[in-house]
Amino acid sequence: MEKCMISNERPSPYGQHPYAGSAPKPSVAEETIKTEKVQIERKTFVFTLKENPRGRFLRITEDVNGRRDAIIVPATGLEDFKKVLDEMIKASAETPPKANP
Repeated sequence: MEKCMISNERPSPYGQHPYAGSAPKPSVAEETIKTEKVQIERKTFVFTLKENPRGRFLRITEDVNGRRDAIIVPATGLEDFKKVLDEMIKASAETPPKANP
């Protein structure tokens, strides 16, 4: 079982955490269920389905030259997330790109 901290426990790049003087939160054990990696141009996207005591979630991490950003989608929202993504893919295919000057 893989253990790591949840993303909101990492130090903020925007300054001090608003609860900085209070006791630190204990780390939450997370189990990795499945991981897939996709390389698109110069970006790497890692999709990791995980589970912790609060439930399942999908963590999507974008890595660009060592800089990482992540979003977390609770499993309860994956169908809605997929529906919006499918709509964006359809709109992208149906809308011609604008010509660059």
